[in-house]
Amino acid sequence: MLKKLTSLALHWQILIALVLAALMGTLTGTEATIAGISWLAIYTFIGTLFLNALKMIVVPLVVSAIITGIAAIAQQGGFGRLGLKTLGYYAMTSFIAIMIGLFLVNLIQPGVSDQPPPELTAQTEVVEKIEGRGMGDIAEVFLRMIPTNIVAAAAETQLLGLIFFSLLFGYFMMKINSPYRESLYHFWQGVFEVMMQITHLIMKFAPIGVFGLVAASVAKTGFDQFANLALFFVTVVLALAIHFFVVMPLILRFIGGVKNPWKHYKVMLPALLTAFSTSSSASTLPVSMECLEKGAGVSNRVTSFVLPLGATVNMDGTALYECVAALFIAQLFGVHLDFTQQFLIVVVALLTSIGVAGIPSASLVAISIILVTVGLPAEAIGLLLVVDRLLDMMRTTVNIFSDSVGAVVIARSEGETGVLADEKDGSAAKMGV
Repeated sequence: MLKKLTSLALHWQILIALVLAALMGTLTGTEATIAGISWLAIYTFIGTLFLNALKMIVVPLVVSAIITGIAAIAQQGGFGRLGLKTLGYYAMTSFIAIMIGLFLVNLIQPGVSDQPPPELTAQTEVVEKIEGRGMGDIAEVFLRMIPTNIVAAAAETQLLGLIFFSLLFGYFMMKINSPYRESLYHFWQGVFEVMMQITHLIMKFAPIGVFGLVAASVAKTGFDQFANLALFFVTVVLALAIHFFVVMPLILRFIGGVKNPWKHYKVMLPALLTAFSTSSSASTLPVSMECLEKGAGVSNRVTSFVLPLGATVNMDGTALYECVAALFIAQLFGVHLDFTQQFLIVVVALLTSIGVAGIPSASLVAISIILVTVGLPAEAIGLLLVVDRLLDMMRTTVNIFSDSVGAVVIARSEGETGVLADEKDGSAAKMGV
């Protein structure tokens, strides 16, 4: 039986792990024990072990991938062109996502109620995380691009600073004379190859890790965690679904020229399931790179530039969620926001979604910046904690998929014919799109 399970494709193994995790988490809850050890402790140990393994390889993988990718681009030319395309794509998709959220939250109005506004009980943990936050934190996002200590940035997983440093290092590495140029390039290429081998090893244990993460979450919260915020939950999920199942395929079809966009979902399924279970774009990065390069036929030249950058600055799902959450809280407290104020929310959501993973408490702090900007009580974020975990899993999945679509679109625009399957003669890459 075990042999049959291990012979299944990775995404099927992860799907089975998700089902088993939901079942076991529901049955055991937080109190059940085995041999004196709580099941929750076992789930937490397994999930944390897997998450730590993924986090362990993020920094060396990102640095080596970007340096070797930029070096290849610098050799062939087109560094500036590729950068402009990537940032242009990210800005476009994030803006579309925010507008979808803005439209739906105004249409459904999940916060409008005949009941009086809820009393804000002391949410100590949240208040401590957001205390003193304001518009100045947007500037902090850009200040983190240039770290004062690159070693400290690596230790704290400050990806924005690491990416900026790696971009500079990879570009100027190719400007120095031989033999130093070749020695450095071969060193970083070797590091990258080693990190990919370690990634393959870790991914063999992905189903077990996913089981631990999801089972722990279900055991602690169950499935009724969003009962009081059902309409808000539905609004966010619907907006994310439109972006995920409508906007992304249209971009693949009409901008990327992909004849059958739906096959791309199959290619990215392992990465999407990993993103859903870990709620971390950075932790999912190794899996995304493997899916696109081995399953999609996108070159390392493109993935090593587009994906690490996207894991930090391209947060479609997060930007959408921030916008909906801010307007939901405004509706809940009976605050009417005119067009100008709503547009301000759109702009701030777009800016705060850039590098949001580097801010403590992630999207909660970003939302607090938006609330302070439009004069709403930042403490109201505590109301969102009931549903935040599950929605975090969903919006991270959308973030990852948008990155992958961007890699395909940009690779195609760079003339990589291996990216798209030719339906006439069956040629082209393994991607199946």
